[in-house]
Amino acid sequence: MISTPTKNFRMNKGYPLLPIFFWCLCSPMNGSITPNALFSDNAVLQRETPIPVWGSASNGEKVTVRLDDQEAVATAIDGKWKVVLPAHKEGGPFVMTISGENTITATNVMIGEVWVCSGQSNMEFHLGSKSFGGDADKETEVPSAEHPMLRMFNVEHKTAASPKEELSGKWMVCSPSTADAFSAVGYYFGRDLLKATGMPVGMIHSSWSGTAAETWTSFSALEKSAELKVYKDSFTAAIADYIKHLEEYRTALNEFHEKVTKNRPSLPADPEIPWTGPTSPLDVTGSWPKVPTVLYNGMIAPMIPYAFRGVIWYQGEGNNGQAKLYQKLFPAMIADWREKWGRGDFPFLFVQIAPWKGMKPEIREAQFMTLKNSTNTAMVVTTDYGDANDIHPKKKQPVGARLALAARALAYGEKIEYSGPLFESLKIDGNKCILTFTHVGSGLVAKDGPVTGFTIAGSDGHFVAAKAEIEGTTVVASAETISMPAAVRYGWASVPDGNLFNKEGLPASPFRTDVQ
Repeated sequence: MISTPTKNFRMNKGYPLLPIFFWCLCSPMNGSITPNALFSDNAVLQRETPIPVWGSASNGEKVTVRLDDQEAVATAIDGKWKVVLPAHKEGGPFVMTISGENTITATNVMIGEVWVCSGQSNMEFHLGSKSFGGDADKETEVPSAEHPMLRMFNVEHKTAASPKEELSGKWMVCSPSTADAFSAVGYYFGRDLLKATGMPVGMIHSSWSGTAAETWTSFSALEKSAELKVYKDSFTAAIADYIKHLEEYRTALNEFHEKVTKNRPSLPADPEIPWTGPTSPLDVTGSWPKVPTVLYNGMIAPMIPYAFRGVIWYQGEGNNGQAKLYQKLFPAMIADWREKWGRGDFPFLFVQIAPWKGMKPEIREAQFMTLKNSTNTAMVVTTDYGDANDIHPKKKQPVGARLALAARALAYGEKIEYSGPLFESLKIDGNKCILTFTHVGSGLVAKDGPVTGFTIAGSDGHFVAAKAEIEGTTVVASAETISMPAAVRYGWASVPDGNLFNKEGLPASPFRTDVQ
């Protein structure tokens, strides 16, 4: 039940695995008030927007939430309650109390800017040494990470067969003793945003290494698209397989209990029967989640409807080799999150996959197409900070900085250039290819020498290296052996070699004009 806020209070500052499936499908009924874990000590709440607060309680229990001079009341229905506090300007620290049969107190609560950071390993990659060896600048960054107004909530890894309402994790205040466990990209983004806005910044970090975008997308979104039916079918098959093994296990368990009853005391009492089925309904093929929708259910749905400004996203490696499908999947996931939160087309800022010898260029193209087909999005290009031999490049500071530039432009309205050059159009004039770009900033430049990275093909589709020159806000490319060019590509490789930038120091995205 959603409350009506008031302003009359002023604060001073078992069976092995048997329960798993059913617990995922049912909401727990708690006997006392338990707020969602996001409403706890050191939390950051989104400024200048209504603030939903929710949790569980006994049926019919009256729940009162107080924050600063605001109060809201709700009654728990079916073990659930929710209030919405009025919008509040930035500030703090505040104390939030949630009371009924018991009282929960959250201290050191700030109101400022909240962002969700999600994806796979390059987002999970810690600033310190907790994962992948840590950031390239960790030796200087961790000891100097004294930013009490920057906080991060690390969502614990959880999978679920249906959308959960509870999550595990806690808010950490950024300091040299906690920064080691921060997402490196999330840290640099949040730190730069803190400097730019002067307001408290909260980062809700929900990522999992090695995961694909379909695991972060709801079942209802996968159902909507004929192209994405393969993912819906995969999820349905995984659940059916688990139920089949579960029934077989229960039958074997019943038969065993009957034998124990008939033959006591010759058999030991209730020994374990080995489980031979899938380890859960959610992970049937390996040591990390591969079943569609299970991370949305376990790590995204429990955050809804927490108020925030926008999302930063670093993922795509897990969909390498499925670029054509990713062209549909990624924008569908973005639209799905926006629909579920009901906060409109909030800024969604994502990182184009970094150079690596095993990464196909088509996945970057799919991301580029998402940028053009999804509103209020920005794409950070990382062609100058990849590692051909490591899918986890160590230098995350430029990635966070470029995401922060995009946030300052899209979310906060600063008139700054936030993207590198993006291909817009091709005009063929004789044997010359004239390419125009958006986001040229104050001008195009070639870094460290003549322009490189362009190739041209004729009607036969055979690409050769091109000579390219910057002419104003365009690039003119040609090749001596091709008199009638038909297509141009730039940086079209697993490890792009292009050096086209704008004068703001932001690299151009790889592209091809012969989009497949």
